[in-house]
Amino acid sequence: MTTKLAKTALRNISRNKRRSILSGTAIGVSAMAIVFLFSIIGGMTEDMAFNLKTYYTGEVRIRNIDYDKYERYNPLHLTVDWESVKDLLVDIEDIDKFVPRISFPANLYIEGSNFGAMGVGANFSLEAGFQDLDGSLKSGRLPEKGKNEMIMGAVLARDLKLNIGDKVTVMSTTAARGTNAITLKIVGLFSFPVGALNSKYFWLPLDRAQYFLRMNGGVQEVLIKVKEGVDPKKAAASISSVITNNTGKTLDIRSWEELSTSYGLMKMADMIYNFIAMFFFLLGSTVIINTTMMVIFERMREIGTLGAMGMHGKELVRLFFFEGTFISMIGAAVGVATGIAITLYVGKVGLDFTDAISGMDFEVSSILYPKLSIGKTIFVYFYSVIIAAGATLIPSKKAAKIEPVEALRYV
Repeated sequence: MTTKLAKTALRNISRNKRRSILSGTAIGVSAMAIVFLFSIIGGMTEDMAFNLKTYYTGEVRIRNIDYDKYERYNPLHLTVDWESVKDLLVDIEDIDKFVPRISFPANLYIEGSNFGAMGVGANFSLEAGFQDLDGSLKSGRLPEKGKNEMIMGAVLARDLKLNIGDKVTVMSTTAARGTNAITLKIVGLFSFPVGALNSKYFWLPLDRAQYFLRMNGGVQEVLIKVKEGVDPKKAAASISSVITNNTGKTLDIRSWEELSTSYGLMKMADMIYNFIAMFFFLLGSTVIINTTMMVIFERMREIGTLGAMGMHGKELVRLFFFEGTFISMIGAAVGVATGIAITLYVGKVGLDFTDAISGMDFEVSSILYPKLSIGKTIFVYFYSVIIAAGATLIPSKKAAKIEPVEALRYV
C-alpha cells in the first residue's frame, strides 16, 4: 500500500508542475541561503582564528603577570625578560616558532600636527618565519636592525600623504612614564589582510623600540606558535611550568582562545545561527503549508473520489506527506547544490568588506573567503527535508477530516 501511495504522490506532483515548482523553490531558496550563510560564518571564524594567531596573540601569549590589569595605562615597565625566556623556549618540544613584540600608542608629528597611530617593535628575522612578511610587503623593504627605520601600513601612509623615503618623528610615553621622540625613515609599505593593521600601524626594529621606549632589553609580550597537533592550552601550561621552575617568576601565559573575546563571540554566533536557521526554514515551510492548503481546495473532488473509494484518515495524510517529502527532497537538493556552487565560486574570488569594516579594529580580514562545511551542508539538506515534509502534516490532517460527500459537492 505504501508503494502505491508513493507512486500516486509522484503522479500528483508531475500532474501540477506549477504548484510543485512553487513549493520546491521555497525550500530550495531557504536551503541555498542557509548553506551560503553557514559558509560565511565558517570562513569568518577560520579567518579570525588565523589573524589572531598571527598578528595579535599567537597560539600562546606570554606577558608580565600584571600587564593586563593595568593595560589601559600602557604599562611598558611591566615587561618580559626576553633574553632569559628565549633560551628556555628554544628547548621546549611543543613550540614551533616564537617572536617578541612591543606594541605602543604613538603620535606621528608631521608638519606641525600630531596623528595617532600604533607602533610595533619586532624582530624581523624571527617574524619572517612567524608570518608571511614578504607577501604583506607592498613595496620597499623591511627595516634593518639598529637603524631608525620603519614600515608603515599602506592606508595610513596614504591618509598622511607619506611615501617611502619620508622621515617621521614618533612621540610616545616611555616605560619610565616620561616622553620621548625618535625620527624614523619609511623604508617600506605593508598591506596586511586585516584593515585596522593597514590604517593604524607602523613597525620598527625591536632594538630601536626598546631604546626609544627605555625598556632595557625587555619586551611587552612573546607570541608562540605550537607544533601541529599540539593543544595550545596544554602547551601554555607546559611553558608556564618550565619558565616558573627555571626563573622563579610567574608570568601570564595563556592560549589564544582564552584571550580573545571576539573569537568567543563568533563561536557563540555560530551556535545562535543554528537556531536562526530553524526559524528560516519554518518561514520557508509556511509556503508549503499555504500551497498544500490551496491544493486541498483545488482537489476537493479528487479527495472526495479517493474517500468514496475507501481512502480515509491516515492514508490521505500519508499521501500528502509523500508529496511534500518528494518535493522537499528535490527542492532541497537543488538548493543545497546551488548553495555549494555559490560558495565555491565566492570562496575563490572573496567578498570585499573593506568599506563595511573601514575604521573598525576587528580581527577579520577585509576580504573574506567563505568556507564550505561538508557536515553542515549535509545537515542543511536533511534538516530542510524534515522541516518542509513535516509542514505538510498540518493541512493534510485537515484534508483527512473532509467527508467524501462534502468534497464531491465542490465544482
